[in-house]
Amino acid sequence: MSDACHDIAHLGHVEIYTDRFEESLDFYTRIYGLKLSAQDATSAYLRAWDDYEFHTLKLTRHNTTGVGHIAYRASSEAALERRVAAISASGYKVHGWTDGDPGHGRAFRFEDPFGHLFEIYYQTRRAEPGPQDRPVLKNTASAFSGAAPRRIDHLNLLASDVRAFRRFMETCLGSRVTEYIQLDNGRLGGCWFTVNNKTYDLACTEEHGGGHARLHHVTYATDQREDILRAADIFLQNGVHIETGPHKHAIQGTFFLYVWEPAGNRMELANAGARLILAPDWEPVCWTEADRRKGQAWGLKTIETFHTHGTPPAAREQ
Repeated sequence: MSDACHDIAHLGHVEIYTDRFEESLDFYTRIYGLKLSAQDATSAYLRAWDDYEFHTLKLTRHNTTGVGHIAYRASSEAALERRVAAISASGYKVHGWTDGDPGHGRAFRFEDPFGHLFEIYYQTRRAEPGPQDRPVLKNTASAFSGAAPRRIDHLNLLASDVRAFRRFMETCLGSRVTEYIQLDNGRLGGCWFTVNNKTYDLACTEEHGGGHARLHHVTYATDQREDILRAADIFLQNGVHIETGPHKHAIQGTFFLYVWEPAGNRMELANAGARLILAPDWEPVCWTEADRRKGQAWGLKTIETFHTHGTPPAAREQ
């Protein structure tokens, strides 16, 4: 495993597109349990109850679904400049600096080889809970409601060449691989990346739907597995499509539940327990094709849409 870079602190936020804005916003706030920090004509800025930043999910009106951009926070202004220099010299497509948005200061934007847009920033705005949101426990960011995920955890992107995506993550963000899928044909079926001591903050798996620059899912973490069981009842009560789970993943060992929000973007609630990468000499865990045929660690067989559905929909899905 490569040496830790430490220039990037953590996954900051994900922008999700929706063509059913009002329904999606109702899902994320009333049902999924995120907090609305701000809203303008095009976007809503949302966070989980213990996310310290102003927003971790930006929900944007669009004519389609999928991911708008993925944002990481640098560990300092100097670290931000180091990453910008590395990205600018890397040969990957660069969009340059933006002024930021209501949740953070200037940001540097760039693209992976598959069309996913990334940005990195340092200056950020802290969560500002209102009177109804102010926590009694002063060491948390706000009170909670709905399914009540605690914090943003990770996202999963789709790419036609996971090996090429791995080079992008290692070069531009200094990410390390913690687990991966090695296919019999020599290709990588998936990689799980981290920029800190979490087991992962981003996964990339092979695109099987024929799409371009697609999102597989965004995940928020819960305190405990029982929160996910309660969330399943909340989703059922509100007519939310439960795609699969609760089960336990073999890769990364997370207890999970996947649902589709009204526009069709896949969202996950997950509990990884206390799994952290503390060993400085951690060797990435290899999962073979034979391992993957066994399915999840336990639970029902993986549903077919989990391998084919992404957003925006690919031609073969429509």
